[in-house]
Amino acid sequence: MACGSCGTIENGVPKGCKSNGNCGSGTCGSGSNKLAVFDWLSNMTLPSGQERFNIFEVRFKNGRKHFYKNTDNLPITMGDIVAVEGSPGHDIGTVSLAGELVKVQMKKRKITEDHEDVKKIYRKASQRDIDIWQQSRAKEEETQRRGREILGRLGLQMKLSDVEYQGDGNKATFYYTADTRVDFRQLIRDLASAFSIRVEMKQVGARQEAARLGGVGSCGRELCCSTWLTDFRKVTTSAARYQQLSLNPLKLAGQCGKLKCCLNFELDTYLDALKAFPKQDIVLKTEKGEAVFVKMDIFKQHLWYTYKEERFKWFRLTLDQVLEIIDLNKNNEKSATLEEYESDVEVPVKVDFEDAVGQDSLTRFDTPKKSKRRRNNRNKNKKKLVGAVANKTQPNSNQKRKPTAKQQQKQKPKPNPNAKQNQQKAENRKPKPRPRPKSNAKLDESKPKGEVKKTNKPRRNNRNRKNNKQNNAGDSENK
Repeated sequence: MACGSCGTIENGVPKGCKSNGNCGSGTCGSGSNKLAVFDWLSNMTLPSGQERFNIFEVRFKNGRKHFYKNTDNLPITMGDIVAVEGSPGHDIGTVSLAGELVKVQMKKRKITEDHEDVKKIYRKASQRDIDIWQQSRAKEEETQRRGREILGRLGLQMKLSDVEYQGDGNKATFYYTADTRVDFRQLIRDLASAFSIRVEMKQVGARQEAARLGGVGSCGRELCCSTWLTDFRKVTTSAARYQQLSLNPLKLAGQCGKLKCCLNFELDTYLDALKAFPKQDIVLKTEKGEAVFVKMDIFKQHLWYTYKEERFKWFRLTLDQVLEIIDLNKNNEKSATLEEYESDVEVPVKVDFEDAVGQDSLTRFDTPKKSKRRRNNRNKNKKKLVGAVANKTQPNSNQKRKPTAKQQQKQKPKPNPNAKQNQQKAENRKPKPRPRPKSNAKLDESKPKGEVKKTNKPRRNNRNRKNNKQNNAGDSENK
């Protein structure tokens, strides 16, 4: 069950974990199993003439551990699967700790070597024992589901959280939580007849239930109760008050519904820091009036006070300034105003986050993006509205307008001249180019002097080209 670096010496003494406690199998060190212990004494040899400690720690489902004696002096090491004494029959578990470190764990749990809970190790588990053990473990999920159905049918006010089969498959322990006393005698009869096994009911608390089921806390790590925490100390709201935390049950409660155990971890540090602070009910007497406490920052040693009559403004003071004001008040002297004290406080400049890598804000995906199609449609609608308004202001384009001189010339049917006249025009066009500047000069003379108009280049007309081609063809035939 252990990794390759956890080999043993000839006498069965383990060499020690060379992976620094990160065993891939999870049987030694801080592996994947709950409440795993790293045997830091495994690579130390015992003094000469001293025998090895013959009690081993065996782990079962969900971190349940018990101590067992090796009365037959079997060669057992960490990670071995053994068959131990059960009630009744035998159970199958994995050796989680061996050697002198077991003494430390027994002392921690206040268990002596002659305690009645310290039972025997029968043998190393055979393949047949392992097969029966795995088959019984595979039935636990279905047993829990059917057990909840029986609970619902009986209408009992209890919650079935977990089921654990014994290694030989003859007994099952049902773990449940309940707020009040429950009469489950009929439930035991129904469970025993449904599964044909010996039934044992065991009530656990809300914290023990969370430790067995496991999970991830608000800090992002695995729950402390399911990894390393074994003793559940009492947690009160005063621990949150000392740490200046808001008494919000949604933030202070864990997955078990009780106050978080981590509130006690830093409580001693806060209590030591609060010894230098004055009591919060002390009123400061200044020239402007009396000031009362609002809040504090323990590790920065900053306190906020406000006047009783003007509570809309808070003043930041240091711990030394507050102690100075209290000393003056004890001598029946009023201190200066809080505005003067606040002007002397040096507030450190807070360094904001700099976008050096080109990162965007975390909320950049929250705002919905506007589609370009909608923008284009809006622009089109605006153009249509502007065009409609322009058409209303301008005269109606459908009304008939007077044709210009050029259009009148185009609309007039061209006379068909004689062949001789067409022949003369063709001869005149070939040697002589069009006198454009002369025609422009004539047009300029005909225009009045006051008006200045731009001369447009004559546009080519495809219809005139076709007519000229036909006329040229007729002239060639007449020739």
